[in-house]
Amino acid sequence: MEVRIGLIALGITVLAFFSGMLGFGVALASVPYLSLFYPDLTRQVQPMSIALGGVTGLLAALGFARSGFVLWGYAWRMAVVAALTAPAGVWLAQRVNPTLLWVLYFVSVSYLLYRMVHPRYVEKRGEVPLGIALLLTVPIAIYSTMLGVGVGFLLVPTLIALGMEPKRAAGTNAVVVTAQSATAFWTHLPHAQLEWGALLAAILMGAFGSYWGARFTSLRLGGKQVRWTFALMMLAMMLYKAWTLVRF
Repeated sequence: MEVRIGLIALGITVLAFFSGMLGFGVALASVPYLSLFYPDLTRQVQPMSIALGGVTGLLAALGFARSGFVLWGYAWRMAVVAALTAPAGVWLAQRVNPTLLWVLYFVSVSYLLYRMVHPRYVEKRGEVPLGIALLLTVPIAIYSTMLGVGVGFLLVPTLIALGMEPKRAAGTNAVVVTAQSATAFWTHLPHAQLEWGALLAAILMGAFGSYWGARFTSLRLGGKQVRWTFALMMLAMMLYKAWTLVRF
């Protein structure tokens, strides 16, 4: 058991660092990783990944906020909307065929990644309408929670596509992820089957990795590097998930 907990903590540390670089919690990357150790997606993997996503999202938010990359006028309003709508995603996760969810995931993420890196959209910069940002937060929060992940994999590229500077999109999103994960985990908790020792170790190491990932982005990376890091990481995760679906 000690070896398994050590492997979980080590893997989450690495994944949290890269997730923190992009301002979203580690939940997206941790779902396939945790599935190597736990068989039940909705009772074991998703509650644990969402808890990790919330804590690492919080530490990423602190890292970005320290560098001035959180747009608080957007962040707190979007966080409230995400927190209120995330429980609907938990409810749906227990009722929708996972294969269908991942097909929708591949389609939506592929389109958004294309928008992120295509020059036609990258050049767009300007004020993002708050009303549109809040409206889009609702389906993004529900859908991402249904997959057991944070809003970042959809919200970050959406905000960038709407014109928000990448670092500020990542920092603002980190606040939203924290709020979404809190209510989603609370909704999962009555039916969760958690290994608390592993969860605690993963949270501690994930928090460390996420904070320094966010600081690394804030201090060392430019907007173009953030976009391409996000795109390549998401592409790798999509290919990995597609491979597991075909394999099994």
